[in-house]
Amino acid sequence: MRLSLRFILPLMLVLAGIAYAVAPLVDQLTLRWFMRDIDIRSSMIANTVEDPLKDQLEAGRRVKITEFFNRITQDERLYAIGYCAAPGATAIASRSLPADIRCNALERWEGPGEHLLASEKGPLHIAVKPLTNEAAPDGRLILVHDMSFVARRSEETKRYLVFLFMALATIVSVVTVIIAQISWRGWMTSMRSLLHGEGLLSEPATEGPKPLPEFKPIARDLQRLIRELETENRARDESQITWTADALRAILQGELRGEDVIVVSNREPYIHQRRGDRIEVQRPASGLVTALEPIMRACSGSWIAHGSGSADREVVDRNDRVAVPPENPAYSIRRVWLTEEEEAGYYYGFSNEGLWPLCHIAHVRPIFRSSDWEQYVAVNRKFAKAVISEAKTSAPIVLVQDYHLALLPKMIREELPDATIITFWHIPWPNPESFAICPWREEILAGLLGSSILGFHTQFHCNNFVDTVDRFLEARVDREAFTVSFRSKLTAVRRYPISIAWPPEPEMVERPVAECHSTIREINDLPATQQLGIGVDRLDYTKGIMERFRAIERLLELKPEWIGRFTFVQIAAPTRSGIDEYQHHEAQVRALATRINSRFERNGPPPILLKVEHHEPRDVYAYFRAAGLCFVSSLHDGMNLVAKEFVAARDDERGVLILSEFTGAARELAEALIVNPYDADQCAAALHMALTMPAAEQRDRMRLMRGLVAEFNVFRWAGRMLLDAAAMRRRSHLINKSGL
Repeated sequence: MRLSLRFILPLMLVLAGIAYAVAPLVDQLTLRWFMRDIDIRSSMIANTVEDPLKDQLEAGRRVKITEFFNRITQDERLYAIGYCAAPGATAIASRSLPADIRCNALERWEGPGEHLLASEKGPLHIAVKPLTNEAAPDGRLILVHDMSFVARRSEETKRYLVFLFMALATIVSVVTVIIAQISWRGWMTSMRSLLHGEGLLSEPATEGPKPLPEFKPIARDLQRLIRELETENRARDESQITWTADALRAILQGELRGEDVIVVSNREPYIHQRRGDRIEVQRPASGLVTALEPIMRACSGSWIAHGSGSADREVVDRNDRVAVPPENPAYSIRRVWLTEEEEAGYYYGFSNEGLWPLCHIAHVRPIFRSSDWEQYVAVNRKFAKAVISEAKTSAPIVLVQDYHLALLPKMIREELPDATIITFWHIPWPNPESFAICPWREEILAGLLGSSILGFHTQFHCNNFVDTVDRFLEARVDREAFTVSFRSKLTAVRRYPISIAWPPEPEMVERPVAECHSTIREINDLPATQQLGIGVDRLDYTKGIMERFRAIERLLELKPEWIGRFTFVQIAAPTRSGIDEYQHHEAQVRALATRINSRFERNGPPPILLKVEHHEPRDVYAYFRAAGLCFVSSLHDGMNLVAKEFVAARDDERGVLILSEFTGAARELAEALIVNPYDADQCAAALHMALTMPAAEQRDRMRLMRGLVAEFNVFRWAGRMLLDAAAMRRRSHLINKSGL
């Protein structure tokens, strides 16, 4: 009973307060209703008395009119009535007409509005209606209604509302208390079991009260609810963020409390090369560097990478660090030094002759050697030591990049168990049947599962990884939450489509498109009217350069009108030249370009300009802005940022992107011309369509793609991973505090 009173009385008081809060609104609504009714009633009275009043006025019977008005005002609500023949005349009125109402001041009572007049009896409603005849063209009838009945109705309404809410509170409270009393003991027992984690997924070990059967699914339901809430919060946070370097920095300072951020990759963002007596700084042509370098500028962290430049050792301090970018230092590179044997086995051998062709399935047989594997393990351990020495706390945020460092997450976890390790796999992940080729598949999987979060470009790659783990490891895979529990450690497998910085650096797009158009043609000895296509890749067999050239050859066969009018510039940055397969591929590319040019050149501009050399990003953007189309024909690619860079370069909203369906970018940039690079006829048709596409269609397609690249930029890519990492750290802290 005491519990019931504790529940009922506060609820009754709250509802009574609500009733009083609602009452003024009801008063206003009631007043409007009555005012409208009185206006209608005034019009009806005016229409009723119009004919009798005109007769009396024509007969000049003022006394009769006064008596007539006095009889009418015997109505309970009609307080007074009067008539003014002209603005300056004396009113003919009933005895009760207020003195404040005079014929020369009727304008204030005319027209729409609440015409109220205060009096001793209460508020009075004034209505003035035109009532004219030949003798009095400006005649007005004055109707005064008593509004005191409105106040009485309002008080009654308040009382009824209070009684209604109190009765409702009593009924709801009694029903609730009865139901609660019936199920209280069973619910309390079950909730205690739930909070202690007992008897939900298995039977309790000791005797005692057992939880209700319906509580057994609650553990999974709560976990699912927590994940959904985290997803909703992340989505809400993302929708409120304009993703920029400053927004990313704010996340680091807010969500992650300014903790140090360490990026680890094989490739460094800046390479120092000796050129005679001077040292030249280069930025390598790498999608990974393009994506991560802007993030490090925002985070002011440390980037650990292999020092491969001929002058890299000359510019570092005693701790092997150098501040970059050179013109405006924002973060530091910590360089790791590798011997020739280590580089040959770890990089050229296991990484690029083994894992690279294995994951890309580009019809190049992977090669696995035990000596290469030994170097791969040793170099990963060397990187792990560098991470531990660079960590400023026992729980840093470590972003491990790509397939060169698959063992690193587990090695870091063994030394820094509280670290949050985010590993991103930049290349495709193959199906389990293909990955089974690797002799050290279990070690690779175990290394990656040292990560807190493991990211891929597409959901398809996530699915393949989870399937591979399920096939080869004794691990618990949750396909609904996409988590893997391995050796008591949980790894979240997530999709994070990588992108580029937005907006592009000002120096990249500072040269007008028209200037780029003329300059690029001039330096390549091409006519000013020459149609231009562009391809920008590393000289890698996965990029489909051979297929691209065959598509150009097929275009010229099918549409000979483009011979001499169309030139395709292929910028191919040299890469991995120490590997036989890459040397062979470069020779094939050169030979194919030479053959096609000799077939179609005909003393005019060549159809293909092959530039096997490094180009600075600013020069690449000039080609993007000068070309009418960009052809990305990768045979298998994680994302391919060249496609997004071309879109970013075209602030004139012109140009056409031809994009391989085997890239991650094809899943985002649907307005590109999507092609199968193995189908030369289809690619040739796409080239012809791009060369003849109207400017309006180019603009519509490019505008949509630019909008997507702007919204889903590299800062969003990093921010989503960091938000997920922050949520994971909060959840870990809660679990540790609760002792579960």
